[in-house]
Amino acid sequence: MAKTGRRRAVVALVAVLAVAASVAVVARVLAPAEVETVARDPYPAAPAPTAGVIGRLPVAPLVVDGRLRVYAGARQVYADQPVTGRHRVTPFWSYRRWPAKLVGVLAEGTTVVSRWSDGRLVALDARTGRVSWRADGPAPGSVPKPRRTFAATVWDPAGLHLARTVDGVDVLLAAGPGAVGGYALTDGRRLWRADVGRGCRVDVGSTASGEMVGVDTCAGPPSVELRDAATGVVRTRWRPPDAPDRLVVTPVGCRDGHSGCRGLRTAGPDGGGSRGWLVTDPGEPTAAPGLDRPESALDGERVVDTSGGVVTGRSPRTGEELWRRADIHPARVLATEPGRVHLLTDRRELVTIDPLTGATRSEFVFTAGRDGIGWQPGRAYAVGGYVAVERVREDATATDDDQGYFLMAEPVLLAAT
Repeated sequence: MAKTGRRRAVVALVAVLAVAASVAVVARVLAPAEVETVARDPYPAAPAPTAGVIGRLPVAPLVVDGRLRVYAGARQVYADQPVTGRHRVTPFWSYRRWPAKLVGVLAEGTTVVSRWSDGRLVALDARTGRVSWRADGPAPGSVPKPRRTFAATVWDPAGLHLARTVDGVDVLLAAGPGAVGGYALTDGRRLWRADVGRGCRVDVGSTASGEMVGVDTCAGPPSVELRDAATGVVRTRWRPPDAPDRLVVTPVGCRDGHSGCRGLRTAGPDGGGSRGWLVTDPGEPTAAPGLDRPESALDGERVVDTSGGVVTGRSPRTGEELWRRADIHPARVLATEPGRVHLLTDRRELVTIDPLTGATRSEFVFTAGRDGIGWQPGRAYAVGGYVAVERVREDATATDDDQGYFLMAEPVLLAAT
């Protein structure tokens, strides 16, 4: 009996230890964590590529400092190099968080800012991948699940923008349901936080004059709200003349994404009543008839218009035609960046022009290898002379799954212009 009792005691002890070990493993796996894998190689030099297609990628790149490509995953932000590599390669550095999900990434200089589903803001030094600072921002609320390229996450991050104040200070702006906030980009210090109406305010972007733009319907008909990025104080509430009851505001002429925008376009939900406005100075937006057409794009002090089968350059303030290009095959504006407007023709030629003069800066067929030109553009992005675009099947619709939507396993083309 004594031996039987000892056996039972041993079995019980083993069971207790096994349960404890299991609990420890589960706790370790499920506990909040972050993994910082820093760069082992030196920071690469900036290349000087010739104009043309560089390569194709499975996910959308964010070109940082002209040297790295930064990508997003469900719970990871990571970088590879060189920026001119034909394919995605082993990460140069990587940063992971658990269990939060990555909802947005943007970059300024060598600072890469990531936003997470729990509201956490984490800035990384692009040169090393090390965390520069962490801050608690407004929770982003519900963010649509990105497609497998994560283009929405890196090219159009929801509720995440940059603004430069009149004093030259870069401010990170974060917006979520019920709250908005401003943070110093250099160290993550919170500059201000403001409570806003939940469910009755739409985030739009930031202006070249250092303001955060939103559309507010909390206290009546929709109005455009312009908030000082440095202090969070609302400078202007403005409603366009003859504005529809449901107002859609689109930023145009932006320095990057929806940040540092020089203009706005207002319209009804069906695109009717389109009107262009400049927001280069504080105060109410200024009418810009040259921006009224939905096909027009603003770059600096020029509007590039592709309507009518020709490409024209116009004054945004008057609509006066300043130059005309009838030799470019019917085209659409694919992307803009300061000093470059990238046009995609129906023959899938990428034509980059100078918006001031209309002169061609580069021109080539936008395809890789034997991929062909049987595709339509999805999301697109341009910075520092680099252009990237998602290639979507010609018959694809927004409701198709990724397999039916994208052209192939590596749908993203990257080019230098």
